[in-house]
Amino acid sequence: MAAAVEISLPNGLKYSQPTGLFIGNEFVPATGEKFAVINPATNEEVITLPGASEADVDKAVAAARRAFEGEWSELAAVDRGSFLYKLSELIDRDRKLLASIDAFDNGKARHTYTDALEGDIDESYNVFKYYAGAADKITGRTIETSPAKLAYVLQEPLGVCGQIIPWNFPFMMLAWKVAPALACGNTVVLKPAEQTPLSALYFGKLVVEAGLPAGVVNIIPGIGSVSGKALAGHMDVDKIAFTGSTNTGRAIMKSAANNLKNITLECGGKSPSIVFEDADLDQAAKWCHSGIMYNQGQVCTSTSRIYVHEAVYDDFLKRFVEITKENARVGDPFSSETWQGPQVSQAQYDKILSYIEEGKSSGARLLHGGSKHGSKGLFIEPTVFADTTEDMKIIQEEIFGPVVAISKFSTEAEAIAKANDTSYGLAAALFTEKISKAHKVARKLQAGMVWINSSNDSHFGIPFGGYKSSGIGRELGQYALDAYTQSKAVHVNLGSRL
Repeated sequence: MAAAVEISLPNGLKYSQPTGLFIGNEFVPATGEKFAVINPATNEEVITLPGASEADVDKAVAAARRAFEGEWSELAAVDRGSFLYKLSELIDRDRKLLASIDAFDNGKARHTYTDALEGDIDESYNVFKYYAGAADKITGRTIETSPAKLAYVLQEPLGVCGQIIPWNFPFMMLAWKVAPALACGNTVVLKPAEQTPLSALYFGKLVVEAGLPAGVVNIIPGIGSVSGKALAGHMDVDKIAFTGSTNTGRAIMKSAANNLKNITLECGGKSPSIVFEDADLDQAAKWCHSGIMYNQGQVCTSTSRIYVHEAVYDDFLKRFVEITKENARVGDPFSSETWQGPQVSQAQYDKILSYIEEGKSSGARLLHGGSKHGSKGLFIEPTVFADTTEDMKIIQEEIFGPVVAISKFSTEAEAIAKANDTSYGLAAALFTEKISKAHKVARKLQAGMVWINSSNDSHFGIPFGGYKSSGIGRELGQYALDAYTQSKAVHVNLGSRL
């Protein structure tokens, strides 16, 4: 058995942190490369964990296969739902601890820690509840072909599902992937991000407490280039679901091609906001600010490009900068005064600062921020660039930090063209008081999700995913059930003779 480590969190909570790997309902030693988990608020090491090796991935996949072909496949759908409901209750019970763990090793602040009971963890609780209710409602169809024939379609689970989740919403992304997969009757091998594995490992304790059969859920933290690559290319894995960067998504897609795995990829974004001349500018500025600065800008759907009609451009800039200054409370994630916490890692911190320097050198007008914050930890000032052009890197490339690029437009057609001028297509927002314009523009935006007079809305019953290089497939709602099942057609001869 792998040893647990006692951890004291900055808000006074203490808990026993599992280490190693969670395979077959046990925490077992890992045999791969070690990696450090840091507290980004101090840039100090919290714990060193052993990562999963290729051999460890083999063991986890074998455990998931045994469970899929054994006890889990024999369960009635309503019983699978009962297990998911038990997990939702345990998440609800431990919500403060789970939120605290994610704030500790991710740096989540205000909206994601102080309000985590209504944010990330509440979403996770609801996702498990939603799919608990959906488990026994996955139905096929009967199709009439002729009086002498009967045809029906079964929706069956895919099998062993490899799931690779990101560091920006550690526990919530676990819920988005694990809950629908289990509801459909699959088993799971989950690989959390090496930056934020702690809440996923803690979830293993909840799996045991809920009484799920051994091997239904397996958790293998480790280095992405080792354990993630081995999982994506494993010949006995039937599906890979991944959330992360587009470049990594491409690599996973190549690895998954060896046995033509079913895939769901939710990748990067460079989402636009369009502010029309008739918009409520106060509301537009507030939503646009939240859309990029929320979660330290570390959101795949961040509306990091803002296009404003020339008639209201200066007015909008003034309001946006005022709101940014009001909320530029960067610091300790566990302080009630903090709005923005640290970036998740040194690599991410350095990358964001390099983009800020690129914005300065390319001629963009710096209105706020533009440098690191403080002398300790991985903090960056919320940064606002104006008068940007389409050829600038800060417009074209995903920064994944608290950096926004704002420019103007003169016509509706120009705004749509600029919004769509990207290799990504995850999300988009638009602000107007004209209902006809809102729906017309929404249809023309090349994005999997469009928000009208808001930003970054999501709901566990609504599909989440993008166009173009932002991914393949959809998560959440009925769409996730479709993603974790396959259709089997059965043809029955009722008496036709040759």
